[in-house]
Amino acid sequence: MDDHSLDEFRRRWQEELAQAQAQRKRRRPEAAERRPRRPEVVPGRGEQASGYLALAQGLLEGAGRPPAARAARQDAASRSRSPPAREGAGGGEQLVDQLIRDLVSKTWKVIAEDEVLWYRLCQQEGHLPESSISDYSCWKLILQECRAKEHMLRTNWKNRKGAVSELEHIPDAVLCDVHSHDGVVIAGYTSGDVRVWDTRTWDYIAPFLESEYEEDEPGMQPYVSFVRINSSLAVAAYEDGFLNIWDLRTGKYPIHRFEHDARIQALALSQEDATVATASAFDVVMLCPNEEGYWQIAAEFEVQKLVDYLEIVPDTGRYPVAVATAGDLVYLLKAEDSARTLHYVYGQPVTCLDVSSNQAAFGVKSLGWVYEGNKILVYSLEAERCLSKLGNALGDFTCVNLRDSPPNLMVSGNMDRRVRIHDLRTDKITLSLSAHQLGVSAVQMDDWKIVSGGEEGLVSVWDYRMNQKLWEVHSRHPVRHLSFNSHSLITANVPYERVVRSADLDGFSTHRRHRGLVHAYEFAVDQLAFQSALPICRSSCVTTAGYNYDLALAFPYDSI
Repeated sequence: MDDHSLDEFRRRWQEELAQAQAQRKRRRPEAAERRPRRPEVVPGRGEQASGYLALAQGLLEGAGRPPAARAARQDAASRSRSPPAREGAGGGEQLVDQLIRDLVSKTWKVIAEDEVLWYRLCQQEGHLPESSISDYSCWKLILQECRAKEHMLRTNWKNRKGAVSELEHIPDAVLCDVHSHDGVVIAGYTSGDVRVWDTRTWDYIAPFLESEYEEDEPGMQPYVSFVRINSSLAVAAYEDGFLNIWDLRTGKYPIHRFEHDARIQALALSQEDATVATASAFDVVMLCPNEEGYWQIAAEFEVQKLVDYLEIVPDTGRYPVAVATAGDLVYLLKAEDSARTLHYVYGQPVTCLDVSSNQAAFGVKSLGWVYEGNKILVYSLEAERCLSKLGNALGDFTCVNLRDSPPNLMVSGNMDRRVRIHDLRTDKITLSLSAHQLGVSAVQMDDWKIVSGGEEGLVSVWDYRMNQKLWEVHSRHPVRHLSFNSHSLITANVPYERVVRSADLDGFSTHRRHRGLVHAYEFAVDQLAFQSALPICRSSCVTTAGYNYDLALAFPYDSI
């Protein structure tokens, strides 16, 4: 309890005590004048009052109902069953003690029904962060419901309860790249098509995002190299150097089109605003709309080598900031400044990259006469200096997740098939899991679990607090994209080869083997995830049998 809450509790307690004493004086004015006055006991100034205040602090901190309140109710019940005691010096002190306990209990009731208190508890635990106190009438009930929902979701995650859906594929096309944001998925194909799904609803009919290529030239569109999406924009880069930007709120036609002279090697999209960064040849370009809504080049940089990885730093204010890796060089790119070298060690190439609002983490491959082991370096973007050197692995670090990890923690994947949790405060590895049969290709963690994807196509879910694997699923192709929140999981298995093996599709199994898969898992429903129904079986149906594609069907009326 802070000082303000303590003062408020003391003020309410003293007011109620004064009111009770005034009522007693009004009821017995004549008797009080005839009797010899005894010294009044003022518990608010003694040790007993301090004990009640400390007890109140314990309740607000989660200690439960105060023992004094329970003792008061037990004493009241015993006195109601026993004959009244003779009034004397000892009896008067007992009445005063009982009065104080009753007043404290009333104050507990006032505190327990305080909407501001329960609203603040909801906000502290991360429930309904964008709500105001006037949105609901009973925040105590809201907090109970949020905690029950959180417990249900965690149980479903652990027991694989939910529903899984395979997002619809495009015939005669191979999946090239997948990205997702807040349940909205974008995918690009070798046919040049770009599709978007909103997995937050059960309607998985994905619209196509149109490009400006001629429709009378079928099969002539270039492959989609990269796709990115945020809450309002979708971006796709093509093999011929073109870039399309769509506004998801206005329509399926691009609002801006940009062209590079060479193939686009890296693409980044800010998750907070409308900033796009591309790397082609030895140039890095940042695009963003002006105040009138017209897209323009915000900054352009020249680098010494071809860019391998590119990320936009979140929460940088007016001027966008990006981090790019090119071989053994790491650049810090600020829109109002020239390119600055953040890190450079000759002959030690960068193997992965991730950024947060104030830090950048990237894997470094150790080569040369002095072998120090492969490491992950964490740099401060403000001070532009190295903060930590983490790990000492034989294999290359293939993926690192800094942005989505809990505070002071970071998770990484390696070619040695292990997933590691790093403590940024001590620069030590807190946990190392042998997670996959081949190298780790994607990884993410939260406050209790890790989800990792491997080159062999395996997706594994771990409870890292118990050092225990919960469950896993397997597909044919490597896991190239993985993203989850409290209630859903998106995975994408993208093939190595981008060539259609046969133009004559014999059936559904041909696509599953050669064209890549995108899966959406939803844990907020009460079904077995890997025994769940196909999308057609989630609606009402009258048939009771059908081919299940090697999955156990669960019909809607099974729970009736």
